[in-house]
Amino acid sequence: MPTSSPLPPVLGDPEALLPALRGPGYAVLDAALLRAWAGVDAAALAALAPYWDDLPADTYLRDGGRYRRRRHGCFVVDGAAVRQSPHRAHWQPLAYNALHGGLERWFEPLPQALVQAPAWPRLLQALAGAASALKGPQPWYVEAHAFRIDTTDGIGRPTPEGAHRDGVDLVAVFLVAREGVKGGETRVFDADGPQGLRFTLGEPWSLLLLDDERVIHESTPIQPLDPARAGHRDTLVVTLRRGGFQGP
Repeated sequence: MPTSSPLPPVLGDPEALLPALRGPGYAVLDAALLRAWAGVDAAALAALAPYWDDLPADTYLRDGGRYRRRRHGCFVVDGAAVRQSPHRAHWQPLAYNALHGGLERWFEPLPQALVQAPAWPRLLQALAGAASALKGPQPWYVEAHAFRIDTTDGIGRPTPEGAHRDGVDLVAVFLVAREGVKGGETRVFDADGPQGLRFTLGEPWSLLLLDDERVIHESTPIQPLDPARAGHRDTLVVTLRRGGFQGP
């Protein structure tokens, strides 16, 4: 069983990021450390959050649920250059996603106002810089997913596929908002052993970074704090992959 802690193991400073990714294979940044690391201010990050109020329903859920809303976008980041790619389907092999793998899923694109916001390229550049420091400098093929998991069905599942890898090099999970819910515990496991860690991201714009080749991750279901009022958990999940986007 993974070690349980109510609070995430936040890094003390940006210099600890690379050793953490090379060591246990994951790192957690609180919002203040994220701002310092990516060179963005609190107002610029707060300006992104309203876009999560306009996410279409995910119509591909094979468990029949109605709890997930999302948008998707693709980019190539090469050094300081951030280029948006033509809109494409999101695809994963069955080896990495037993529930939705092997399926071309066409989600609505990220709004251009979000992509053109000042904070957006800085976040992608910071992530690509971490990936290059970890795996070597190269262009990074980036997929960005804006998720809202809500309690429409009484329960919402952030990772209905269970504990998994994504078949990429680096995974970033930003907590954007958490309103009126309990649960949503993050679990990170060593891919080759029993070691693991459990904690709950609660601070908006805190960040979990994962070396996807070395760790497996999942988030537990959410439920409403008040059964009479719906709640939700908003995240921005960004994956970085060398060599190209995943495709059939």
